[in-house]
Amino acid sequence: MSPTDSYRPNDAVLALASKLFDLAREGATEALAAYLAAGAPADLTNHKGDSLIMLAAYHGHVDTVRTLLEHGADPNRVNDRGQSPLAGAVFKGEEEVVRALLDGGANPDLGTPSARETARMFGRADLLGSLN
Repeated sequence: MSPTDSYRPNDAVLALASKLFDLAREGATEALAAYLAAGAPADLTNHKGDSLIMLAAYHGHVDTVRTLLEHGADPNRVNDRGQSPLAGAVFKGEEEVVRALLDGGANPDLGTPSARETARMFGRADLLGSLN
């Protein structure tokens, strides 16, 4: 048994993590940025492997995505289902988020399906140009 096997975060830690996920999902950029500046991890993930940047990207919050990238969030971190933030943004048709993620180093061929495959599957030809 490793030391982390017996570790269970207390209720306050879980509540804070939940709040951070809500801030990313809602696009509360300034509030989230304050937590990141205070040391909250930019690559925090939930029980499904969804990162803060995944939630912000999927919900179309470009300023939140940019802020997370500025704080070191990994644009290529896939969730437990192999989905990338970029593929989520393509699926939702969030062109500005797609551009921000690509500018931040997101790989359009990463994930299952990849962002490129997602654009083809869902007829997002308007976003394919951004991915080439």
